Amino acid sequence: MFRISVVSLLPEVVEPVGRYGVVGRACERGLLRIEQISPRDFVSDPHRTVDDRPYGGGPGMVLKYEPLRDAIRLARKGLPAKSREFVLSAQGRCFDQALARELAQSPGLLLVAGRYEGLDERIIGNEIETELSLGDYVLSGGELAAAVIIDTVARLLPDVLGHADSPQQESFMTGLLDYPQYTRPEIVDGVGVPEVLTGGHHDAIRRWRLKQALGRTWLRRPRLLEERTLTPEERTLLEEFIGEHEKQTTDI
Repeated sequence: MFRISVVSLLPEVVEPVGRYGVVGRACERGLLRIEQISPRDFVSDPHRTVDDRPYGGGPGMVLKYEPLRDAIRLARKGLPAKSREFVLSAQGRCFDQALARELAQSPGLLLVAGRYEGLDERIIGNEIETELSLGDYVLSGGELAAAVIIDTVARLLPDVLGHADSPQQESFMTGLLDYPQYTRPEIVDGVGVPEVLTGGHHDAIRRWRLKQALGRTWLRRPRLLEERTLTPEERTLLEEFIGEHEKQTTDI
């Protein structure tokens, strides 16, 4: 069983990800366990205060060191040795599919969700050194980021997805965006399924899907192609796609 512990002030924001869909089924089948720990459980004052004004002044409040430290240490006790640990922060490394694959192969995962104006910097120095971000934008707190990371990692765990090939064929797993998908009916609102997909020629289907994946990546995420060494077949298919795309653009 893969274990994930989330330290946050609003566990109710993260909790639903473990009740529905792929992640929910993984939890039901005993493949995944998600534990929620709140720093509020480590304070004794009547208001359960976990934040205070920042030194040096400024707007907002900062999460206090002691309750966060104690919550992290309790969460750590429930995880296997050498589990990966992250503070979710806009300053951190950007989360991507490559890191998700890496985390899915680790013993467990500890995620610390910040709130307000952030957390006492000494947590980074003394407890968890690595910060992790979803991207270059600001969330109200790290709980939604934790939910995204849990979902992304969980679907890569062994036996979580129904088909063994499913995670390997998804966007980014091969370094490319996914190819277009179609289902029944064959014609709807005057638009049909590409003929190659109905012909039953497996190699033709494979080549069409690869060409579409390469083309979509060229159109929407060209940086991914810059980081990829294309095979001779991939180069040929991409050139075909670009030629067809430019012809369609000219005809319009």
